[in-house]
Amino acid sequence: MDGTAVSWADLLQRWALVEADLHSEYGVDVDQPGLLLTRTWRWLRVRILGLLSADTRTARSLTPEDRHHRR
Repeated sequence: MDGTAVSWADLLQRWALVEADLHSEYGVDVDQPGLLLTRTWRWLRVRILGLLSADTRTARSLTPEDRHHRR
């Protein structure tokens, strides 16, 4: 990301990407029964924010102008 502020609303609008990235980056399947009941909000927040500093679908969707520079 380029330092632009990202809101939780921005992330929730891209939840399908966040969910896929959580699985591919961390092996976290948010559909696993009981998983999120055994984890803290901080645990999830750290991982979601981590998606913004990696080359993920979520990060790329929030910086579409960068796509042209990466090709």
